[in-house]
Amino acid sequence: MKNLKYLVLGTLFGIILTKSEVVSWFRIQEMFRFQAFHMYGIIGSAVAVGLVAIQLIKRYRLKSIDGEAIKLTDKKFSPGVWIGGLLFGLGWALTGACPGPMFAQLGSGIPAAIVLILAALAGTWTYSALRERLP
Repeated sequence: MKNLKYLVLGTLFGIILTKSEVVSWFRIQEMFRFQAFHMYGIIGSAVAVGLVAIQLIKRYRLKSIDGEAIKLTDKKFSPGVWIGGLLFGLGWALTGACPGPMFAQLGSGIPAAIVLILAALAGTWTYSALRERLP
């Protein structure tokens, strides 16, 4: 019962992703082929909302849903970010899915999403096993 709020928010997020066609393989392919503005508009809107939200969190010292203080710490840049970003983008372009929409794809009845989720889990496990040896 304690985690019900997260289930409700996650479900609403999945519905929004599905209705906005963010989980559509065709929309993602249009984006990577520069054929439509749809996905760029959604991503750009998300970046703008994120920027405003971070500024509000900082300015008003907002708390999390559980009442805990939100701490925003600077992250140290690593050259491995470029490699990881390229791999992430390549996987996104080839499969038509990134981590958030994979579960929405599964929920909307796309059976291939099971393979994507398993591959993402395998990639996460591989990264955790090799993390200390990576740049």
